Amino acid sequence: MSISKPKLAVVIGSIRPNRFADHPAQWIAEIARQRGDFDVEVIDLKDYPMPLFGEEASPAYAPSKSEVARRWQQKVAGFDAYVFTAAEYNHGPAPVLKNALDYAYNEWSNKPVAFVGYGGVGGARAVEQLRLNAIELQMAPIRTAVHILFPDYLAVVKEGKQLAELPHLHQAATAMLDQLAWWTGALKAARENPVRQAA
Repeated sequence: MSISKPKLAVVIGSIRPNRFADHPAQWIAEIARQRGDFDVEVIDLKDYPMPLFGEEASPAYAPSKSEVARRWQQKVAGFDAYVFTAAEYNHGPAPVLKNALDYAYNEWSNKPVAFVGYGGVGGARAVEQLRLNAIELQMAPIRTAVHILFPDYLAVVKEGKQLAELPHLHQAATAMLDQLAWWTGALKAARENPVRQAA
């Protein structure tokens, strides 16, 4: 009997027309596919044009009125783990990614998340903020992230290199995906076999 692989969503966390995010998203998705321990899908926030969050209640407490938001929730519910590309704007994450996080709640619960940051100091400040958001959403942000620094960015956009050609990034991606795979298995087992509370 074949056992299905856990499902990993690589979410492109920017919608700008000249975004860099496609590079790290496709790169990390390919590395994850080559490992063979995930069923990988890339999700583009451009395909889910949700309005700025203005619902009467959090999706933790009431259904969203936005049809696009409900479609987004249904989509992300089907995954066991997530990797978000995280651009850094003004020492924080892209508003569209924070908005997408806010438009779901139960769908994120007890699932691991990892980040591939870029921008100022490799997106480190954006990633740190997103980790706090993830904890509030009852996700499990893993310790290791990938940080694409400005020289790496220039190597891609100015010199025409691929991220796959930069060994230090591959090393960071491998470490991150190793941790993500372990936590994905552990939390998937916990969701499927919840511990019953003593009466």
